[in-house]
Amino acid sequence: DTFTTHLTPSVEAAARRVLDDAGLTPHSPKGRVCCGLTYVSTGQLDAARKVQGRTLDTLEREGLLDAGDTTPLTVLEPSCAAALATDLPELHPDDPRAHRLAARVRTFAQTLLGADYQPPRLDRPVTGQTHCHQHAVLDTEADRTLRERAGLTGALAGGCCGLAGNFGYEQGHYEVSVACAEDQLLPAVAAAPTDAAVLTDGYSCRTQLTQLSEARPRHLAEVLAEGLGGERPGSA
Repeated sequence: DTFTTHLTPSVEAAARRVLDDAGLTPHSPKGRVCCGLTYVSTGQLDAARKVQGRTLDTLEREGLLDAGDTTPLTVLEPSCAAALATDLPELHPDDPRAHRLAARVRTFAQTLLGADYQPPRLDRPVTGQTHCHQHAVLDTEADRTLRERAGLTGALAGGCCGLAGNFGYEQGHYEVSVACAEDQLLPAVAAAPTDAAVLTDGYSCRTQLTQLSEARPRHLAEVLAEGLGGERPGSA
């Protein structure tokens, strides 16, 4: 996804290490792909359809949308996964490729759980937040199960980080954005043990936490990859 590729490539590097450890072979499309979320969230639905159409064309050319293929399409950014799973087929109701893609979308945790992966034991508390889009339209049980297998104890905060895509960036929204973060997320992080891992798979959630606290939020892939030992992803 765009957020991971261009803004947090360390997440992709970490995810590849963990997927490799699970015996899976990650393949990234050679062409540019985008879920269209930024256009959907700002009401630019015609633009979203064009962007998503190019994504479908790219994946089809690369043989990743063949009928009957059940290979999981793993999306590291929860908001992008949600857009591909729900907005894509709604905006392209007559395109069978859109429905095939949506049916195969998996979060990072879902892909690993589908491979019955046993992650490294980390045995430490966690805090943080599940992305709002994931709460709304995607499964969160896989994430909880994977954390339990890794010995990551404690529940993530509810509520919203307040950044909410482009909302927190827009003029006039700052106070509301911060108030949302102060409702549940910031108190939960502040009250967590000092050795707690701060988990926020969503780029917007990590951005908000970084700007409003001293926390060092990370994607689940980064936390699990660190448990594998050796060179830390993105450290080269």
